[in-house]
Amino acid sequence: MNKTSLHEQTARKRQIAILGSTGSIGTQALQVIEEHSDLYEAYALTANNNVELLIEQARRHQPDVVVIANEAHYTTLRDALADLPIKVYAGSDALNEVVEAEPIDMVLASMVGYAGLRPTMNAIRAGKAIALANKETLVVAGELVTQLALEHRVPILPVDSEHSAIFQCLAGEAHNPIEKLLLTASGGPFRTWSMEQLQHATREQALKHPNWDMGAKITIDSASMMNKGFEVIEAKWLFDVTPEQIEVVVHPQSVIHSMVQFADGSVKAQLGTPDMRLPIQYAFSYPQRLSLSSQRLDFSTLSSLTFEQPDPVRFRNLALSFKALERGGNMPCILNAANEVCVAAFLKERIGFLQMSDVIEQTMQRTSFITSPTYDDYVATDAAARRIAEELITHNS
Repeated sequence: MNKTSLHEQTARKRQIAILGSTGSIGTQALQVIEEHSDLYEAYALTANNNVELLIEQARRHQPDVVVIANEAHYTTLRDALADLPIKVYAGSDALNEVVEAEPIDMVLASMVGYAGLRPTMNAIRAGKAIALANKETLVVAGELVTQLALEHRVPILPVDSEHSAIFQCLAGEAHNPIEKLLLTASGGPFRTWSMEQLQHATREQALKHPNWDMGAKITIDSASMMNKGFEVIEAKWLFDVTPEQIEVVVHPQSVIHSMVQFADGSVKAQLGTPDMRLPIQYAFSYPQRLSLSSQRLDFSTLSSLTFEQPDPVRFRNLALSFKALERGGNMPCILNAANEVCVAAFLKERIGFLQMSDVIEQTMQRTSFITSPTYDDYVATDAAARRIAEELITHNS
């Protein structure tokens, strides 16, 4: 279907709210909207702290609403946009409320961390389609979020390159049982490092990802393979599979973004260049595919595609993620909270690279376990796990 017929089908430009518009995913989403400005429009843009970029985006894309989570930046934002008919708000409550605005068709949840949970749940309750780039939403409260989406008949369309790849492989396979999901991982900057080298890994080294350009938090998660652990947990909820049906395969070239193995042994893979605009755009346009001004794969230059098993000893976070998923309840929430505290500490050089896994594991052991948590339980768990992780870091430093 070409752009014209898709436009005729939607009758008007699809209104998109971007939670986290100044981050890596948000900025690339705005490029997609710009490339298909006859189909999409940014209705709301939000940021946490980057007020300068938010001002620039607002002046360029002219959304109806902008929200800055950090209220200290409100006056700066309001004054900079005073000459435009843009509504300006600040604070977490405004962030949670903006997603409910009647004109919004889709919410791109690309905020980083636990903070993305509440606004995403509010958007689901308001009946908005979700383009999900925030891993932590399903990691923290997968059962709650997927049940809410079913109740409100809201689609959750994956934006992560790996989950988008699986989603694309499953197109037309609705009635065919999945035998295994194969999540590919680049291995990050430390794929070939020894334990001794990892003991001395620095912040700067961890921030140098070989294939992808991402924000600091997700880049550290990729280096520790916690990012892949989160994707394992997400995959369980997105595709209704058991932990035993999920396998992680290290694929350093990042050409195959993930694969699905079916009951007959057949494997389908989705390939492409490392460009996050592709999964973002597919979530926006699904089930149609639109043109995209991205680099194409040149198979004549791909001399080899290699695969290897991840090492759960050097990259313990992956093993801890599987443990959290198998335990269920609020354990993945504990895992996430401890990880967020550890990554923040590592970025401030308060903790070593390998120490992060130690603190996460100890936090999982010390935080109260709840088998069937409510939303309030998740909020309490998150706070408790953060406190315990912070105490462990302070004690060990």
